[in-house]
Amino acid sequence: MNKKQYLVVDGYNIINAWEDLKVISQENLEMARDKLIDIMTEYGAYKGFYVIVVFDAYLVKGPRKDYEEIRGKNIKVVYTKENQTADTYIEKIISEIGKKHIIKVATNDWAQQQIVLGSGAFRVSARELKIDVELSQKKISKKIKETKIQKTTLDSILDKNTLSKLEKIRRNH
Repeated sequence: MNKKQYLVVDGYNIINAWEDLKVISQENLEMARDKLIDIMTEYGAYKGFYVIVVFDAYLVKGPRKDYEEIRGKNIKVVYTKENQTADTYIEKIISEIGKKHIIKVATNDWAQQQIVLGSGAFRVSARELKIDVELSQKKISKKIKETKIQKTTLDSILDKNTLSKLEKIRRNH
């Protein structure tokens, strides 16, 4: 049986640990959440992880969100229920799927890390996650550049019939 890999992200913990997201959150918390979700969507797709980003609902301004939102094939965003912390939700996820799948939990919360390790899951610090995300982004950018370079030659974008006609024109001149 192939075990599916999950990355569970303690959303606010990571936002507060990553300086760029922390700065954004001081101006606009929703924008910081969206940025983290975008980063995790790309990262999860690249690494082949299913990502679950967990936010404590009590930090959400306006009407309280109490739902799970699927943003793509590889990511789910969870706003915890009232009086439920991200930590308790993460513990619940680990106990539900941890025996069948590989789970990594990204948090800087020391107590949470101990619970994660004690339950058989893996812990990833905010710093470790940031380093791996940045490395992955560089690899993605390199791959995109290589793909663009490959597609700029005529023989890679024109069909054989058109190429043949162009070759005949070239030979006649």
